[in-house]
Amino acid sequence: MAKSGPLLSLAAGVMPDFSPQQTVAAASASGWPAVGIWYDPETWTPATKIEIRDRIADAGLVALDIEVIWLKPGVDDPAHFAAIDAGAAVGARNVLVVSSEPDPARTTEKLARLSAHASASGMRVCLEFAAFTTVGNIQSALTILDAAGCEDVGLLIDPLHLARTGGSPGDLTAIDPHRFPYAQFCDAPASGPPPSDVPAIIHEALDLRLMPGAGALPLTELLAVLPRDTPLSVELRSAALRDGYPDPVERARTLLAATQRWLR
Repeated sequence: MAKSGPLLSLAAGVMPDFSPQQTVAAASASGWPAVGIWYDPETWTPATKIEIRDRIADAGLVALDIEVIWLKPGVDDPAHFAAIDAGAAVGARNVLVVSSEPDPARTTEKLARLSAHASASGMRVCLEFAAFTTVGNIQSALTILDAAGCEDVGLLIDPLHLARTGGSPGDLTAIDPHRFPYAQFCDAPASGPPPSDVPAIIHEALDLRLMPGAGALPLTELLAVLPRDTPLSVELRSAALRDGYPDPVERARTLLAATQRWLR
């Protein structure tokens, strides 16, 4: 495991075919220093919480984030607050939030309530933007964060979503560094599906990401403008990675090695 540089976390999205417990076990066995936790309200039980908490503690891992809270139209979803409570119980630092709420004002209000709940447990809510959400670019995300009035709400940067929504690393230079408690990391071709082809954009995000260095995203420039040693959640959702490495430990080990090679 690297002794310097950013904290690297195995994102939950790398392991959609395995349980959170298996993801934690794979991260531990393959040398990752941190891991992300997937929260499914239908399958999460008190036993899940205890097993994940104990595995993380025994392995000395950092639980970098828990995901995903997906805001929808209507009243607050109790499962969203339960996700924060689950994250707090296993020691997660951050909770990932995306939105399909069409009204920016309601998104802002919901985000503020979630942030207040998370802050009570020492966690930070982090808003992620993407072309297939109603927070469709970095400018929209910043408008919501400013309106929420919550200094602790983070802005989660995914290099793929940044590129596919017309953004660039330079857009980060004017943002308060405190907004970036962590970032996601992956590679992809320089250009992707047209903005109008939302199904293709989703397909790329879920199945076609590339190992760091195998694409052409401006990863070096992105790391240069993020605060030094910002933790990186390596969000490499890839059908090729899943098919090529059906064993969770081998998948995790291969991804960690590729990421460390690129960072060196």
